[in-house]
Amino acid sequence: PPGDTAGCTFCHTSPEERCSTCHQRHQFNPAVARKSEQCKTCHWGKDHRNWEAYDISIHGTVYQVNKWDPTQFDMSKKLADADYVGPTCQYCHMRGGHHNVQRLSTVYTSMGMSNADRGAPLWKEKRDTWVSVCDDCHSPRFARENLQAMDEACKDAGLKYTETFKVAENLMLDGMGEPMPKDLAPDWSGQHIWSLKIGAYHEGDKYGGKKGESGEFRMSNCSDIERVCFESVGYWMTYIFKGMAHGSWNDATYCDGSFGMDRWLVKAKAASEQARRFTALEKKAGINWVPSEFWRKGDYLDQLSGMKIVKEFPGKTIFDLCPEPGWLDTH
Repeated sequence: PPGDTAGCTFCHTSPEERCSTCHQRHQFNPAVARKSEQCKTCHWGKDHRNWEAYDISIHGTVYQVNKWDPTQFDMSKKLADADYVGPTCQYCHMRGGHHNVQRLSTVYTSMGMSNADRGAPLWKEKRDTWVSVCDDCHSPRFARENLQAMDEACKDAGLKYTETFKVAENLMLDGMGEPMPKDLAPDWSGQHIWSLKIGAYHEGDKYGGKKGESGEFRMSNCSDIERVCFESVGYWMTYIFKGMAHGSWNDATYCDGSFGMDRWLVKAKAASEQARRFTALEKKAGINWVPSEFWRKGDYLDQLSGMKIVKEFPGKTIFDLCPEPGWLDTH
């Protein structure tokens, strides 16, 4: 709904393509665009914790302490000529003033949430480029050791992520999810598919969809265990990745990173145990539990895009309404 997405659209629309987003309208001073705070406008928050990770890292601390001293950070110089006492966001990600930020971006896809072999040949060029940036100040060995440390941290996070999801998946497959997809209002696409199917393309109708269909994360209209799974990968796993990538060890561990994933794995297991015990008791007592109507209908649910599609385009999903492949990516 517009009220929920107002904050999203301030970054995820034309500001992504506008010079004045970074250079500031009416000022348009390159020196302003070279300061790390300029990135903070968009790149912060629970699911893309870039600014926070940088700000409390050793690099961010060096920047905050010295940024007022032009002998340490001369923002009047082009990035290609800069000799900073520590890196800014722009120094690493816009190396030499190159405006394609992703050119020197991550070797991890989906904000670190994808389970992938980080050492695969696919990533070699990006990893070598990463090291070439770090060795402006550090040895290549130091840079590669930090990349390896990040690999190991993300690998552990991936294990927790898959185990957390498996607990929820088994509960759903055994018919004990509370509520089940059929008991909910339609998801954003107009379907009744299990919310944790994102990118999984599970086979068969036991997940609520047809062959080849995939659902999307639900954030409000879902069971507690599904919300726990979403937060585990969408928030805490990205904390770990962003923390390790920016040298913010606190983010990767104590600040809801690995410690957060530990806690959410426990919560998922506890929720599963409780649901199974309740089911056993209800079966023994002859109780046929029916999900409350508020899962299907409500003032807020009526505002969701999926409900609008079901009402205005019966039998269709948002994918059926797209005029061409890739349309959703740009609209």
